Order: sequence, then structure tokens, then C-alpha cells
Amino acid sequence: MIPASAGEYESPSPPVPIVEMRGITKRFPGIVANDSISLTLGRGEILALLGENGAGKSTLMNILFGLYQPDEGEILVNGEPVTITGPKAAIRLGLGMVHQHFKLVQPFTVAENIVLGMEPKQGLRIDYRHAEREVAAISDRYGLRVEPRARIADISVGMQQRVEILKTLYRGAEILIFDEPTAVLTPQEIQELIAIMRKLVSEGKSIILITHKLKEIMAIADRVTVIRRGKVVGTVRTAETNPDALAALMVGREVSFRLDKPPVPAGAASKEPVLRVEDVTVRGRGGTPVLNGLSFEVYGGEILGIAGVDGNGQSELIEALAGLQTVDSGRITLAGREITNLSPRAAAEAGIGHIPEDRHKRGLVLDFSMSENLVLKSYYTPAYNRGGFLDYGAMDKQAGRLIGEFDVRTPGTHTPARALSGGNQQKAIIAREVDLDPDLLIAAQPTRGLDVGAIEFIHKRLLEQRSRGKAVLLISLELDEILQLSDRIAVIYEGRIVGIVDPASTSDRELGLMMAGSLRSGEADAAVSGAGGGAAHG
Repeated sequence: MIPASAGEYESPSPPVPIVEMRGITKRFPGIVANDSISLTLGRGEILALLGENGAGKSTLMNILFGLYQPDEGEILVNGEPVTITGPKAAIRLGLGMVHQHFKLVQPFTVAENIVLGMEPKQGLRIDYRHAEREVAAISDRYGLRVEPRARIADISVGMQQRVEILKTLYRGAEILIFDEPTAVLTPQEIQELIAIMRKLVSEGKSIILITHKLKEIMAIADRVTVIRRGKVVGTVRTAETNPDALAALMVGREVSFRLDKPPVPAGAASKEPVLRVEDVTVRGRGGTPVLNGLSFEVYGGEILGIAGVDGNGQSELIEALAGLQTVDSGRITLAGREITNLSPRAAAEAGIGHIPEDRHKRGLVLDFSMSENLVLKSYYTPAYNRGGFLDYGAMDKQAGRLIGEFDVRTPGTHTPARALSGGNQQKAIIAREVDLDPDLLIAAQPTRGLDVGAIEFIHKRLLEQRSRGKAVLLISLELDEILQLSDRIAVIYEGRIVGIVDPASTSDRELGLMMAGSLRSGEADAAVSGAGGGAAHG
């Protein structure tokens, strides 16, 4: 077991090395992302690379894949020193990388994406039928079921990830780098991915897995190299450690996995719902209802968790509440005021805070500074707008306050959001939304892709909102998160709430059955009528 204190630990001997990185250093303006890092990947093993957001994991793997050049250090592949000038050079060396944000062309088919840049030819023309046969053969060999002719835009996120993996295998990869591969997957898809990785290793592949998820590391990795603030602090065998020890090594302090959820202070809980959603219908592209008569209520002083398999209407619900999606029928009220089909600005002014499920698309303007991002919802108000001109001094002052209060690690208020780690980007969004003091805070996938330290921080902030008598709507694919934080859990299936349960008296199994469409006796009627409640509401 690893001690909780920081320090350097001797690496256990790996199998025969296939990749060695020695003394890798990479500097960016104002920061040393990698500080003389050394690691070894053994042939036929899975090595997990663990660290906080911004610790330097992705930078290190981008160096290995040729996307960055190191300032110092050397790389050996199969015992030979190599210079990896770019991804093409990496691919020639047998390296492949499955990125966290997929590099797929949405209108293209699965086969077209997999062979892109290496298309089989018949004369001067691309032989797509041959490509489809090759894709089907690789798919069958590795148990990666895909439909070669399906368009990327029409398949699930989990299936898109399989396409990314097949892209690397099509190019002959023997060494695969997975960058946060489970950040956007459902629990079922995560289990499928673990099985796929085991199959790849059994076929002789070697894998480096970048992840924050300790449970997955313990399930799949042979060894773990831990990076903290750009330096390696230890490498251990998973069989000789545990999640508590790894978390302490990662963040430099003891991390509590037990969430302390205090009772809501007397008088903070509301007797009337803050949010009431009544028989709401939202139609998709083809006119088919995605939300189909959805009804539920959220009270002040409670966290209502929405549990469900991805694609059952969660995104449409979030967007309908935030003014980003048109409601075709039904009614939404906030503190007794109807807010159905308000604009996003009007919805925010009415008292809705929105932590979006995709922080890059909906939460931040990545090329804007932190000062600009932290006033995105209030820049037009007199506090920051003087006679039609932005008051940058006031914006910087506000940004400095929120950065300090929410522990957003950034070189300064003028740093672009793009330069921050995922965890610090998420903290910035939460700082902005909470500071607006909303009556309802929508927290959509609030800890997606974050490390244990950032997760702990965000959970505390959500519980603070609850303690202040605010209503919190938590939408998450992480069942552990839903069970720990929620006062009540509403299960969504095919655009309807099929049951509302008490987290203290339910289980993963029961929730799983409900998420698959099996109703808990007596709960469906209660859900549709808006009945039921947590401790504060009977």
C-alpha cells in the first residue's frame, strides 16, 4: 500500500519494455507541464497514467504521439532511441492514440473515417467496398462491433469511440494510448470498453490509459504511474495498492470518498416546488417526441437526481429548462412563474443557473479570457457596462474574486479558457453560475472527466447550494454520484419519468432495471403526477 504522504516511490519492474520515456521536460509560457518525467510501458501490459486535471498527463502523451516536441529528454521504442516529429511518425512506429475529444468527420461513414488518409484504391478511385470489408474484418477480430456504412452523426458516443480504436488498429498500432476514454461513456459502455482493452492485450497490444477513475484503474491496469504538478511521484502495481492510497498520492493529501451530506437547515427547505415541469413534450429532428409528457418537481433545499441511460431525453430536458430548446407542449414554472420557452438570457434572469454537460460547447468561449468568461451572463449589466463600453477593470476584479474563492488554478485573469485544465474550466463555470445566486441550479454531468480532488470540491459546492435552500437538479451518468448526492432520484426512460425513489432505500440493480424501462411498483403514477418527495416533503 502507498503511504499518503508525497514523495518518490521506486517503480516495480515492468515486463520487457516496449516504450521508455526518459527525463521528458516540456515548458509552456509561465508553466512547466512536464518536469523530467520518466516512465516505462511493458510489452503486453496496461499502464495507467493517473493525476489531477492539469498534472501534465495529456501533455506527456501528446509528446509520445508527436503532437508536441519535448524540450528535454529522450524516447525509446523497442529499445531504440526515436525522434517522433508528428503523428505520422508515431503511426509508423506502431503508436496509436484514442483522443478524449474524438477526431471524426460527422457526415462520413464509419468505414470512411477509419480509412481516411489511407484509403484502398482501385485505379484512381477509392475502393470503398474493399474498405468496408477490411473494417468488418478488423472489427470481427477484436470484437469491436460496428456497422461500416453507418454515418458517424447517427451512432452513439460509445460506438464512435470504437471507430477511433479501429482507426488506430487499421494503421497497425501495437501501442495504444487512451486519453480519458470513459469520460463520455455510460456504465454499460465502460464495461464493454474494459472487455475490449483486455482483448487487445490478449492479442499482444500494449496500452497506456490516462484516467482519473480509480475504480477503472483497479479493474484493468497492471501498474499505475502517478503524476502530480508535472512530476512523477510514484509507480506501483495495482495489486499492491488501493483507491485511497492512489488518491492520496495523486493530490498530495487524504481524500474522503465518503460524502458528508448534512441535513438541510430548518426553514431552508421549501414547501412549494421551486421548479415544476408538467407534461412537457419536446420533438426531435424527425418530429418524434424525445420528451414525451415529462413531469416532475424540484423543491428548495433538495437535490433531485435524474438517472438514465444516455440518450433518453436528458439533453433535451436540460436545454428546454435553459431556454435552448423549444417546448412543443406542456408547462414549466419556476417559483410560480411560467418560464416555458423563455430565451436563454431571460431564463437566467428568471433564476436558472446552468452548468452544461459539455463545458466547451455550452459553458465557455475557449478563446476568451477568464475575465470575459466569468461575466458571460452579466457583461451587459451596469456592473460591467458603462455607456455601451465594457469596464475591463470591473471584470478583472470580479474574475480575481471568483478565481480565489473557487480555487481556479490559472496564471491570471487574462489567460484564455482554452489554456486551463478541464477541472479548472469546470470550476470557473460553477463559480460564474453560483455567483449569480440562482433559485434553481441545473448541474449536468458536473464532474465528467474530472479528478477526485475536483470532484470533491464540486460536490461540496452543490451541497452548499442545497444547504442555502436552493433547488438543485443533478443530471449525471455516474450512478455513484446520483446515489451519494441526491435526496430523491427520478429515473428517465424514453423521455418519461418512470419512477422516483429514495436513494437510501434503492440499489444499483433496481436503478439499472428502471433505467432499462422496468417500473418500480407504484412509482410510475407518483412520478407522472409529481407526487413523492424527500425528507423535507414527506
